[in-house]
Amino acid sequence: MTAAASGPRSGEPASVLAGRAPGHTIAVPSASPRNYHQAVSAPAEMPRVTLDGTLFLPTRSTGTARLPLVIVVPGSLGVAPSHLAHAETLADAGLAAFVLDPFGGRGITSTVANQTQYSFAASAWDVLAAWQVLSALPEIDPARIGAQGHSRGGSAVLTAATRRFADAVVGRDRGLAAVLAAYPWSGHQFIDPRVGATRVHVLMGDRDDWCSVQQVQGHVQAIRLTGGAVTMRLVAGAAHSFDRGTPVVRIADAAVAPGAPTTYLADDGACIHPLTGQPDPALTDRDVAVYGLKAGYGVKGATLGSRDGEAAVFRDDMLAFWTTALGQGEGRPR
Repeated sequence: MTAAASGPRSGEPASVLAGRAPGHTIAVPSASPRNYHQAVSAPAEMPRVTLDGTLFLPTRSTGTARLPLVIVVPGSLGVAPSHLAHAETLADAGLAAFVLDPFGGRGITSTVANQTQYSFAASAWDVLAAWQVLSALPEIDPARIGAQGHSRGGSAVLTAATRRFADAVVGRDRGLAAVLAAYPWSGHQFIDPRVGATRVHVLMGDRDDWCSVQQVQGHVQAIRLTGGAVTMRLVAGAAHSFDRGTPVVRIADAAVAPGAPTTYLADDGACIHPLTGQPDPALTDRDVAVYGLKAGYGVKGATLGSRDGEAAVFRDDMLAFWTTALGQGEGRPR
């Protein structure tokens, strides 16, 4: 894949940070697999899509060495001011940041009320598609690219770090150096959760009512038991999206199922149905979601936002992780 400048596919692209020159819009050729099995085992059958993202570079250059970079992946509400604020924080620290828009190219504005408008496998594919494009840029160090995902984006970066998925998409042992999963959903997990050399950090509030804290803790422990370098921090009293810097509010139309059983994925990407225990390559996100609703796990409405100081807690933790995992500024080793 190659990077290409293009006009934005979304109505209001994230292209400007306060006090900075506009970012560079970069096209990302991606795909919309119907499920994980198609992504892993039959990628030639996937519908293709072109997404946009915006690359922000540090304001001061200290040398000719290539830059570390963080891909910022939004959640169900799309690119928000908080994602741009994170990009600004990273750029101020000497890292490049790429804010990905997974919605505009698909003609979607939100997945809050319906997460099955496109698959979670597609979200993970987007992350690795962006990695392929960005790793070819002359100013970027391909060995120091990480991804930070929020909510649905957090799920995406966890899957993108999983070797069973990443090996199929970008090749054996290639891909992200590190991922930060912010309040992710861990409802889909590969039975083999190995992440290889990718460093993983999870940041989540213990009052999250969109996603199951216990399910994410189980996912983290599974990665740890297979030798993965993984850490998790719970923030006391914090709700979902506690980095937003806006008051905690209830989103009435949010469709969530934090109590639903985990859907595990076979090595070939096939979903294993929670009731039968059998992998079925035809199962999709919608099929599993319908099962959860019929079984009574569906909930309408959830909260998000920040209490005093929580956005700063997130920012400081984020910055500490990335400057350690990727190195700070140009020419610094991992």
